[in-house]
Amino acid sequence: MSSVRSEFNKDFVFGVATAAYQIEGSKFGDCGESIWDHFAKNGGTANGDNGSLACDHFHRFEEDLDLLVDAGFDAYRFSFSWSRLFPDGKNLNIKGLDFYKRLLDAINSRGLRPYGTAYHWDMPQELGLLGGWTVRENAERFGEYMGFIARNFGSDLENLVSINEPWCVAWLSHYLGEHAPGLQDLSRAAKASHYVCLAHGLGVQAARAETEKPIGIVLNFTPGRLKKDSQRNTASLEDYEAITNTWYLSAVTKGEYPDAALRKIGSHLPENWLDDMDVINQPINFIGINYYTTVMLEAGGKDFPFTKTVDRNLPKTDMGWEVEPKGLTDAINLVSDYAPGLPLYITENGMASKNTITDSDRIEYYQDHLEEVAMAAKTLPIKGYFAWSLLDNFEWAFGYTKRFGIVHVDFETQKRTKKDSFKWWQSELVRPSKSVSYTHLTLPTKRIV
Repeated sequence: MSSVRSEFNKDFVFGVATAAYQIEGSKFGDCGESIWDHFAKNGGTANGDNGSLACDHFHRFEEDLDLLVDAGFDAYRFSFSWSRLFPDGKNLNIKGLDFYKRLLDAINSRGLRPYGTAYHWDMPQELGLLGGWTVRENAERFGEYMGFIARNFGSDLENLVSINEPWCVAWLSHYLGEHAPGLQDLSRAAKASHYVCLAHGLGVQAARAETEKPIGIVLNFTPGRLKKDSQRNTASLEDYEAITNTWYLSAVTKGEYPDAALRKIGSHLPENWLDDMDVINQPINFIGINYYTTVMLEAGGKDFPFTKTVDRNLPKTDMGWEVEPKGLTDAINLVSDYAPGLPLYITENGMASKNTITDSDRIEYYQDHLEEVAMAAKTLPIKGYFAWSLLDNFEWAFGYTKRFGIVHVDFETQKRTKKDSFKWWQSELVRPSKSVSYTHLTLPTKRIV
């Protein structure tokens, strides 16, 4: 049997992804308090866990990058911490600047390709106190911040992402209350949903003035399924898709919000929001797709979008998320419909597992989802795949109770141990001497529907 790598063209990029707050350790290097530090301190996370130590990547990044090389990955997707670079949201932390310069030097010196993300959820708490993502001023501050990233690091990056998963930044955090700042307010969620899009547009504009490197955005997708085809369920699914899967996609690719969502939350948007849509609709060079699961829905939820999740007889990850690889194909096709011909990356895909080292379930998860990517890449411009994640880490509201890494981390000793999934990647990423094919893959000659 050939390696996974041989199923893709020679330029296809295989990488692994992390996020700053989840691994670096926010207590090091004069990093400022972020909204996640504040959220954890106020009971928002399991066991009161926070990212103050995390995986101590701040001191151990050389060791961690060596793991990437050892596994055979081509690239490393990481994020810059806004709180590390600008602890109060205004003044530069030289130690933060130095850290990312050293990190990038170490990535490039190993022959790895660095894929940078300007924002992966760690807004400085000082800006959170000013209204966070619910006020225009912080969208403007983000634009300036992303311009700084492009000016100081752009030449060393393969490409640059503005914001990771704006749905989580806005909706999960301001309406569902599950992420920092933990609000459950429709009006503020709507404003955040707009201002995070505006921040992206302003950030792209500012970065374009500083670098010629490709610039894009990373969106998360959780395709919905109908339990049964009824008018009520169909309408509920339309509302769900509009707010979960197409609000940010439509905004950045078409300069408009979905009508289904506007009917429900349009009255809560900031005054004169339409004037911002041209800024939001900046030309971008790629879209990153984060995918983990799908959900089956039926009407009946008490809150917008008035849906409830229906359990199915499918395998589940340790997050309780159902495993449906075809959902990744659905997400790919959705993005391709909105942005035909635009290069795509699978920027996150992976699973939490209870299995500590012997994680055969994670290997199976990767195998099944990579088959979907291999098929789609035959006809669509998919440029790379990034596994989530390199290390067990601080898993946001779940603290240290969920493990997504292909490398086990003992959080008491910081010892790294390669899991079976790491060794699987290691065996699969060997570059083939000639083109051969998996015997168990059937690759279509036309677009998947």
